[in-house]
Amino acid sequence: MIPFRYRKLGYVALNVTDLERSVRFYTDMVGLDLSEPPGAGPAFLRCGTDHHHVVLYPAPEPGIRRVAFELENRAEMEHARKHLADLGLVVQEISVQERAALRQGDGLRFVEPTSGLTFELYTRVLQMALPFRQSVTKIVRLGHVVLSVERFDEVTEFLTTQLGFAVSDFVEGRFAFLRCQPNPLHHSFAIGRSVAGNHLNHVNFMVSDMDDIGIAMNRLQKHEVPVVFGPGRHKPSGSIFLYFLDPDGMTLEYSFGMEEFPEKGAREPRMLEAHPLALDTWGGLPKPDFGKVGAIEKDTQP
Repeated sequence: MIPFRYRKLGYVALNVTDLERSVRFYTDMVGLDLSEPPGAGPAFLRCGTDHHHVVLYPAPEPGIRRVAFELENRAEMEHARKHLADLGLVVQEISVQERAALRQGDGLRFVEPTSGLTFELYTRVLQMALPFRQSVTKIVRLGHVVLSVERFDEVTEFLTTQLGFAVSDFVEGRFAFLRCQPNPLHHSFAIGRSVAGNHLNHVNFMVSDMDDIGIAMNRLQKHEVPVVFGPGRHKPSGSIFLYFLDPDGMTLEYSFGMEEFPEKGAREPRMLEAHPLALDTWGGLPKPDFGKVGAIEKDTQP
């Protein structure tokens, strides 16, 4: 029995050291649309009809500020409030002023106690009138966010037993692919074991066509954007992938294809061997800069 029902991964908030530079990169190179003029920040970018899927904040160092999930409805938000309070977590209600800036409805935040990552739950977000342009890449959604954490087992335990995530596949003691139930995607969130502190591993955008991966690779190479892994194919989700770095060195991913799970009768998670071919069935290996940059923001205030 899950404590509350998710609709989807809503957005990720990132800290960037040069807002103007990052806005140019995320629009011109990644292919997101600006929802409104950014001013001094934050900048709201989207890859669909939601007002935002990525929010960029100016900051002294790059990293992840929070990850936000949309719940199915306001009744589920009340279930979440009660559940989180019963766990003894400090729940921060999002102010009216910030909800207005985010163009969102009811919402709250709390800190996952082991990793220190701020989670946000909300129920509604402004739907934009103009369609997403798909200007340089046919992105269909914000796919997933991945963290690297030192206390892997404890974080996995909390996410699955207390926050309603389900493990789709795992490498024992090292990596877990998690779906936010009852959302069907193989993973909207994932965690891997780290030996160098807790930090962002990467942010994923799913694309509509395998050709998008090849076209993106050529575009990135032409503009001297570091490609740090791929193209290749992940064994767990079956997706074709390409990883590259943003101007601050944070890792982003394009991927095509992903297994989906039914709400009832889903298969059991597979226990995968810790082998390079499980990471890329084509035999590729990530470069040293892959998944290294992205401090977890400790301040939960807006």
